[in-house]
Amino acid sequence: MMPPTNPLPCFIHRMDSGKFAIARSLVFPWLHGLHPENHLQIGFFTNRKRSLRRTPKCWRGIVIVKLGGDLNTSRIKGAVAPEEILAPSGHEFLAVDPREGFSVRNFQIQTAKLAPLSDIVLYGADGISEKQLLDTAKGVAFAQQLWKDTYDPDNTLPAYNTFILSSSFSELEKKTPELVAINTQGQLTGQVVDFFQWERLEMCDMSRASEFSTNVWQGPTPDHILRPGSCEPILEDFDLFIEASDLASIPGPRLLAKLNKQLDDGPQRMEFPSSGSILIPSSENREVDDLVNTVRWIYYLANPDGPDHHPDADGDIPMLPLSKKSRKILIHCPDGYTESSLLMLAYVMFSEGIPAHDAWLKLHREKKRNFFAYPSDVTFLTTVQGRLLQESPAAHAHGITSFPDPPWFKYCDGSLPSRILPYMYLGNLSHANNPEMLWELGIRRILSIGESVSWNSSEIAKMGPENILHITQVQDNGIDPLTQEFDRCLDFIRQGKHDGTATLVHCRVGVSRSATICIAEVMASYGLSFPRAYCFVRARRLNVIIQPHLRFVYELLKWEELQLQKRKKPLKRELEWPTVAREIALMNKPYSR
Repeated sequence: MMPPTNPLPCFIHRMDSGKFAIARSLVFPWLHGLHPENHLQIGFFTNRKRSLRRTPKCWRGIVIVKLGGDLNTSRIKGAVAPEEILAPSGHEFLAVDPREGFSVRNFQIQTAKLAPLSDIVLYGADGISEKQLLDTAKGVAFAQQLWKDTYDPDNTLPAYNTFILSSSFSELEKKTPELVAINTQGQLTGQVVDFFQWERLEMCDMSRASEFSTNVWQGPTPDHILRPGSCEPILEDFDLFIEASDLASIPGPRLLAKLNKQLDDGPQRMEFPSSGSILIPSSENREVDDLVNTVRWIYYLANPDGPDHHPDADGDIPMLPLSKKSRKILIHCPDGYTESSLLMLAYVMFSEGIPAHDAWLKLHREKKRNFFAYPSDVTFLTTVQGRLLQESPAAHAHGITSFPDPPWFKYCDGSLPSRILPYMYLGNLSHANNPEMLWELGIRRILSIGESVSWNSSEIAKMGPENILHITQVQDNGIDPLTQEFDRCLDFIRQGKHDGTATLVHCRVGVSRSATICIAEVMASYGLSFPRAYCFVRARRLNVIIQPHLRFVYELLKWEELQLQKRKKPLKRELEWPTVAREIALMNKPYSR
């Protein structure tokens, strides 16, 4: 591609909040997808105003298309396959607006929807012939003209170009490596942010193995480490690897005895049921016996010089002779927290001699460990906590005889608000309506986005009315903007940080409106681009998938521009809107219905 011989003069303009709002209104609701037969979608977004259905004239993008279709090698930043924008005929753009249904999260249509409003650049991996490129380019040019004849008969939109990249991919790699996302060997270059890779790295950093009790660690399964040495301790340091798995059952005495003998021969592995997989104990208590026996066995492996072994209450669990050498143990699962949280909580209850609710708080506040428990885990652990504490040496030393659950724990479904930053939590309305739990977690400020809390006067007085901010008239409907509230919300959050306390940001579910605010804060305070801030928050929301809708994500990309202006940096995004939307659609696809 060659630059024009007479380039147009370059103008740089400033944009205030009013013009910013206008810029959004020029592309929405059109980007949501307004198929003429989808009366539900059109009726909701346009309210019978035909002007809102017009194709925006302000957009001119660039779509890079790789011939061959294999995007796992030789991929330029943002490149897509031809079939992502062209119909099977090869000379017509895909019609992607949904014919039926309603959605404010049509990320999957953005690449194809914006292709007709874009200049298109074609390239192929080394080996693609000039004829193949030229034939495809002719099809694209025909599709551009056909679309313009159909949807722009008055010729109000500009003419869009089709380019063929004349340089080979090998030459591109050498001269402009910053444009290469995946090299010819199929390796990520690190030059272009990749959502999946960045989320894994954030997950690795957030859930890296840590010691939550003497010689007992929790972390990701070693096979899932991405960068050796950056996420986990040296594997040879561990004597026992306990993998939490949905397919496992609680180990019995025979297996523990066998492992006990083999520990002197080198590191051993065993499995334990994952969180959410153990049901409430029935009248048959063998499962509870095996649980207590396993936890106690782990405890004395890690603490061979601990208090003398206490026989079980019924005297029917055989005690195992244990070595006086302390063993280092890793409780692990693929993401480092989901499947392994049940065993970790049970172990803390036993080793510390504390009831379930204190185990939740100790791991979160003192050990700074992120974990995720299911409602069934709460029920199970509160049911068996009597047995665990009855057998616990620490509980005997403390003289604990009763352990009533506090009111806040009775309303806890197992999950806590997600700690995104030390001073900012992300949660749902149920979290917000449990003020005693928030107080126990050290949260002293509440930022409600569109949903207000149902607190009584004494609860409001304890928190302080000045520490509660309710942002009204913002629904998760794809219409209401949120940008105009960013500064107000972020100032409120930062005041809490200045005061040395944490703020809970919540909406109803804690995945869209409140997640958008948290992403905006991470972008502003950490100087991250939207893709990196999105993955940062997504990883720390644990098992809850954040889903800011289409308009909120667009607003966050514009917010990124404003942050660059404030820092007096070039207005250069890491990824453009179609690529961002495509990546989010791919990340959410496994969870979509």
